[in-house]
Amino acid sequence: MEKAEEWMNYGLELAKEFGPKLITAILIYLAGMWIINRVIRATRKVMHKSKYDESLQKFLLNLFSWVLKVFLIIVVISRLGVDVTTFAAVIAAAGLAVGLALQGSLSNFAGGVLLMIFKPYRIGDLIEAQGILGVVKEVEIFTTKLITPQNKLAIVPNGAMANGNIINYTAEGKMRVDTVIGVGYGEDIKKTKEVLLNVLTSNPKVLQDPAPSVNVMELADSSVNFAVRPFCKPEDYWDVYFNTYENCKLALDAAGIEIPYPHRVQIQKQR
Repeated sequence: MEKAEEWMNYGLELAKEFGPKLITAILIYLAGMWIINRVIRATRKVMHKSKYDESLQKFLLNLFSWVLKVFLIIVVISRLGVDVTTFAAVIAAAGLAVGLALQGSLSNFAGGVLLMIFKPYRIGDLIEAQGILGVVKEVEIFTTKLITPQNKLAIVPNGAMANGNIINYTAEGKMRVDTVIGVGYGEDIKKTKEVLLNVLTSNPKVLQDPAPSVNVMELADSSVNFAVRPFCKPEDYWDVYFNTYENCKLALDAAGIEIPYPHRVQIQKQR
């Protein structure tokens, strides 16, 4: 009985000493979680109105939520009378170690965040970056996935994408197709330009604004080369590119305009 009474007294002393602190800590935790949930909801609404990328929204909201929760836990622990200085130092040291170990990944993560915020390209855009030409399939936190014209999947780190040059062919809604057609020196330049220009204007996938153009580009060794330049929508680029060469050849043949072909000249030595 004496032992039990001693333990009860000890328990009462602990309750008197730590009870108020524990109750205060619990109240702080409950109030803090309520505030965090409200802040996250408000932040989500702001991101939704600002049309942030969905994957970026989820990641940033989760990151923001965990940061607030860690801060709340530190406050609760401090209210219990625990020295949080050592605890905070351990967290800082662990964060530094993880940061050094994942330096490349963090660079890609930062690049992904920047790409999702500033949006230099979107899913479906035709872009050229890091020496790769392709259509954007997916923009993730660490990488961007491109589908090349050969239907290959190219995965490019976002760190390199954010720090390198990016050419977005889709952003302006139109592209210029650069082709070169050569004819013989004996052919009439004005007639040739008319035939080539008619090929471009008769193609329904060629835009009329900006207007297509045909100009003398070069006086080559065996041909007069014309710069044949139609404009089209990015998704029609390859159709216009291939059709231009094919239809120009057919039109020139029908007009009787010669297209010279490479020929080899042999020089025989006299004995």
